[in-house]
Amino acid sequence: MMKRSLPIIFLFLSLTLCSCSSLLPAKYSAASSQGQCLPVFPDKNCWYGGDGAYSIPLDKERVLWVFGDTFASCEGYRKDRINMDVILGTTVAISTCSVNNEFKIKYYLKYRGESFVSSFNENEWLWPQDPFIVNNVLYIPLTAITPGNKEGEIFNFKVSGHKFARIKDFSAADPREWHYDYIDLTQAIPSEIAAFAATSVVYDDYVYFYPFYVYSKDKVLIMGNILARIPESKIDNPIGAVEYFTKEGNWKNKLDHEKVKIVLDACVSELSVRYHETDKKWIAVYLSTQNKGDKLLYQMADKLEGPWSEPKALALPIPEVDPKSKLYDKGNFCYAGKEHIEFSRDKKLVVTYVCNSADDMQSQTSFLRRNLFLYRPVVREVSY
Repeated sequence: MMKRSLPIIFLFLSLTLCSCSSLLPAKYSAASSQGQCLPVFPDKNCWYGGDGAYSIPLDKERVLWVFGDTFASCEGYRKDRINMDVILGTTVAISTCSVNNEFKIKYYLKYRGESFVSSFNENEWLWPQDPFIVNNVLYIPLTAITPGNKEGEIFNFKVSGHKFARIKDFSAADPREWHYDYIDLTQAIPSEIAAFAATSVVYDDYVYFYPFYVYSKDKVLIMGNILARIPESKIDNPIGAVEYFTKEGNWKNKLDHEKVKIVLDACVSELSVRYHETDKKWIAVYLSTQNKGDKLLYQMADKLEGPWSEPKALALPIPEVDPKSKLYDKGNFCYAGKEHIEFSRDKKLVVTYVCNSADDMQSQTSFLRRNLFLYRPVVREVSY
């Protein structure tokens, strides 16, 4: 097991390791969304927090949520995560809106014997990315992670592959009853891509992606989110079908660092790009990589390939990294900002982000284990 479980985005941030502050542990209770059906993520069904939090509507009633590494315990109501299990990989939940328009969510943790396991391929460490649906088939992109061998390092892991979990029938109410297989993209994705499906968009007979790209060689450093696409007709057999958008405005099958265009300077492994009909614009939402993730940002464009507007702040500050906030600790950092357009309305975006701690999660006295407000999706409804 890793020293810590943290997202790829922070491979490129400088974190300050520190001692824990004196915040008192307390039972986490998510406020209900009276009459608005805004997402909330209470501790229940043995789920005690996870990161990522991508969402996708399955039908008119159900929304699927996928989370990364997850804390789990079935001991009843807990006030902390001390001695709690960590599920390395992916967990899922289904949410609905009640007749009174209240948000309801149920987590579906998976077991093998008496142990919790990842929802997908419990024998492999797979982090979820942005799901999409093509021809009534659900695809959940997954990034394969391999533990590193540098004991004590914060980012003691590496990306070892890319897959789609393919689910042809997701009608069963319990996701644990869904049958799935895998499409392995690893051979099709260059090693410079750290996160392929940072966000996914189905549009005009293609599935578009905004990979997090890092090229570092011969004193050349290129880093940002590029644009890739796969024809819908090739999504089940993508080897050789991935195309990348170039500086010249063309699409090429080969990823060339001299030609590929950095479409968004976000430099994030998680974001959202969604079309807003009222604005006739695409809107990208993500969390800043500056100052430990202190701003939710958005950019707008007429086309998926841009040009994109300059980043603007959606909400400031993020309390978990604001020294003036009671939630602040020097080791806190935030990431995984994204919009959930199925809940957005008018000129307000419903977005989530996640905050973590640089403290050692394996230590049972760590700040992360003692404080339940960290390591779970934080929901904001913000105007733009």
